[in-house]
Amino acid sequence: MLSKILSASILGIDAYPVEVEVDISSRGLPHFSMVGLPDTAVKESRDRVRAALKNIGFSFPLKQITVNLAPADLKKEGSAYDLPVAIGIIASEGLIDPEGAKGYLITGELSLDGKIKPVRGALSMAIKARDLGLKGLIVPKENAPEAAVVHGIQIIGLESLPDVISFLRKEKTVDPVTLDISSAMQDLSLYEDDFSEVKGQEHAKRALEVAAAGGHNLLLVGPPGSGKTMLAKRLPSILPEMTFEEALETTRIHSVAGLLRDGQPLLATRPFRAPHHTISDVALIGGGQVPKPGEVSLAHHGVLFLDETPEFKRNVLEVLRQPLENGDVTVSRAVASITYPASFMLVSAMNPCPCGYLGDPKHSCTCTAGQIQRYRRKISGPLLDRIDIHVEVPAVPYKDLSADYAGESSRDISRRVVATRKLQLERFAKDKIFCNGQMKTRHIKKYCVLQGDALGILETAMQKLGLSARAYSRILKLSRTIADLERAENIASSHIAEAIQYRTLDRGLF
Repeated sequence: MLSKILSASILGIDAYPVEVEVDISSRGLPHFSMVGLPDTAVKESRDRVRAALKNIGFSFPLKQITVNLAPADLKKEGSAYDLPVAIGIIASEGLIDPEGAKGYLITGELSLDGKIKPVRGALSMAIKARDLGLKGLIVPKENAPEAAVVHGIQIIGLESLPDVISFLRKEKTVDPVTLDISSAMQDLSLYEDDFSEVKGQEHAKRALEVAAAGGHNLLLVGPPGSGKTMLAKRLPSILPEMTFEEALETTRIHSVAGLLRDGQPLLATRPFRAPHHTISDVALIGGGQVPKPGEVSLAHHGVLFLDETPEFKRNVLEVLRQPLENGDVTVSRAVASITYPASFMLVSAMNPCPCGYLGDPKHSCTCTAGQIQRYRRKISGPLLDRIDIHVEVPAVPYKDLSADYAGESSRDISRRVVATRKLQLERFAKDKIFCNGQMKTRHIKKYCVLQGDALGILETAMQKLGLSARAYSRILKLSRTIADLERAENIASSHIAEAIQYRTLDRGLF
């Protein structure tokens, strides 16, 4: 007898319907074959399904069993097909009415005792099931809160194979899992770190506020222990709160990567990713034999922090250029070409020299000029072109560390950032960009007009400091953001002066 059960496969961050066809024939010798481009994990489901069925008291058929995963030209991977294959075998034996499973998309991994284990990509499967107009989605209980983010479809979370059989036979009534999106967004949007915990570094904190307000990429330069990582970790807490659409897209990426905590329905805080400098280009950008999202995609709508940036391999840093420019990354492999979203703020950190103490008044630098030059050259010009702010983060003096005071909170800084971003959204409504950091040359000419003293200060800085054309456009973009923070319609000389301070490397201070 032939049965058909609907499941899904994940490619990129999207789900694609897969029809699990099970045919059982009493002719010939007992055999269990699986076709339809299954990978090793899918092929191994034969043993998991056989053991699970046996251990729940089902007499496994000693017949010819053929399982086809259609469409046959789509690569199938993972253990999510265990449950639909088991249900297909039971339905083919006539123990379940095939009509009972019609209208449901079924996914789940089976343990040998019949329990259902969570799978990756349940959120994407729920979206696909809703788009297909299906009645519901049957998922492992741990995946149900995540899938329940999608409204307009029944989410049935079950713990074991006998539960699924009872539900499909209509012997057991299961209430669909529901989720209050507003409450979930509010409860899950709290950050552990706060700017009020940072002592000193007022100049660096102001630079992070400007970066957040304009969506500018940032480079922190300072000796070891000066607080570069501490500052970077708190940047997400002053960015605008995630919208539901942003949270949904970010959650899908983390769901596909298997990084959602058990029972976590939604990722409502902006992600902060800090890969180690030994990371490979594939792990950073995404890929593999079957492509998976990399760190740049896991940082989507959040912050990617590269500590000790010059220690990263040159080819690893160079792959950042496409996502920084386009907001996405395309991974091409033999099996498929996949585009992952990768719109993030880049925060880099580095020492001023290999030993870290160049310019430090209390420590002497032991590096030669050649060593310093080679160290700096590890970050290429094209990558620096995409970083608007270079700011010095000096060592914090003892009097600041020991002072009993609390700095400005992330909530207070965030209010200014949100108000500034709102101005930019209104300004660029017709330009298809969202913040000052995304401005191109035509936008700079239109929105960054200088007059009077401001023009004179910039001209003097260009001549005396020997600033490049690259620095010129960056200073104009930063000046526009600083003016927006003060609700100023025009860019004043004070805005230009402050923006020049955020180009440390161009000013040759190190």
